[in-house]
Amino acid sequence: MNLDGKRILIIKQSSLGDIIHTLPVVHALKRCYPSCQIGWIVEQGFASLAARDIAVDTVHPIRIPSTSNPDSGRLAYFQAFAATVTVLRQLRTVFYAHPYDLVLDLHASFRSGLLAMMNPGGVRIGFGDARELNTFFQHHLVEITADTVHAVDKNLLFSKYLGCEAIAEDFHLCSNQADEQQIDDFLVEEGIGAADRFVYVNPTARWQSKFWLAPRWSELCDRLLEAGIRPVFGGSVGDLAYLNKITGKMDGRAAIAAGRLSLTESVALMKRASAYVGLDTGPMHMAAMTGTPVVALFGPTHPERVGPYRVKNAVVRAEGLDCLCCRKRVCDHLRCMQGIAVATVYEKVMRFVEGSDPIKERSCRSV
Repeated sequence: MNLDGKRILIIKQSSLGDIIHTLPVVHALKRCYPSCQIGWIVEQGFASLAARDIAVDTVHPIRIPSTSNPDSGRLAYFQAFAATVTVLRQLRTVFYAHPYDLVLDLHASFRSGLLAMMNPGGVRIGFGDARELNTFFQHHLVEITADTVHAVDKNLLFSKYLGCEAIAEDFHLCSNQADEQQIDDFLVEEGIGAADRFVYVNPTARWQSKFWLAPRWSELCDRLLEAGIRPVFGGSVGDLAYLNKITGKMDGRAAIAAGRLSLTESVALMKRASAYVGLDTGPMHMAAMTGTPVVALFGPTHPERVGPYRVKNAVVRAEGLDCLCCRKRVCDHLRCMQGIAVATVYEKVMRFVEGSDPIKERSCRSV
C-alpha cells in the first residue's frame, strides 16, 4: 500500500501514556511515506505534544471531560455527552472541507468510532479486539497476534499492516530550541550546573493504588543529595500540595519543576536527566521515549504490558504478593507499594546515574 500523498488521520485522544505509545506509529508512517499528510485528534491537554512533533501536520484538539476521573462529579456523564456532541459537529465541518483518505482508530472505543465517522468517505482501520462496538465502525481490522503483549507492540501492528515497520529512529520525542532555552534558564535558576547530574522524580499518579509512601520519597531524595545528585520533581500545578509534603520532610533542598514547565519543556528536561524515577504514569513513558534510563515503581499494573519500552530500565515491585497487577485504582492496604524499600530504589537509580554523563555532554534531539 503506497500512502505517499495521502491524508491520514490518527485517532488517539488520551491518555498521556497512550499518546506516547502512538508516536512510533506516526513516525514510521512519515518516514516511509514522506509526502503523506498526518492529522491527529487529541485531547487539548496533550495537543502541544502532537503539535511539536515534526511528523504531525495538523492537530485537531478536542475537549471532552473524563468520566473515569476520581474527581468527576455526578454530572460527568451528561457533561461528557454534551461535549461529545459539540466536538462531533465541529469535526464534521472541518473534515467535510478537508477529508482524510485513511482513518486509523488506535483508541478503540465507541466514542473514537463516532469521531472517525465524522470524516466523509475514507478507509477506517481499527483493532480486531476493540470493545464498545468499535469494530462495527471499521472497514478493516488489524488482528492482534498471540505474542503481542506490550501496548507499544500492539500499536505497531498498525504500521506493520500499512507496510512500514518501525525502526529505532522512530522512537523519540520532539522539543524545539525554545523548550531547550527554557530548561537552560530553569537549571541555572535552580543552581544545577553543566557538570551536575540530576534525576527527574515523578511521585504522583491518577490512581490512588499506585502511590508510594511520601516519607520514602523524602528519604530517597535526601540520599540522592548526599551522593551529589539533585532531585528535580516534575508534575503539574495540581501536584504541588503533595510534592510540598515530600520536600517539607527532606533535610536537603530539591528543585521543583511542577507547574513551571509546559509538556514539551518537560520533554526537554527529561532528555537532560541522568535518570527518571517514578510511578507507572504518562511521564514515565515520556522519559522512556527520550532515551533516559527509567526506574519505575509498579504495583497494581502489568509492567509487561505498560512498562518502560526500548530503554535502559529497572522495574521495582514487591515480589511474591498474590495481589500484584490487580488493576484496582483504589486499594485499602497498598501492600504492593508499601513493600518497596528505599534502599532498593536508590540502588537502581544510582546504577544508572553513575554511568551517565554530565548534562552538558548529553545529546538532546531537538527540532
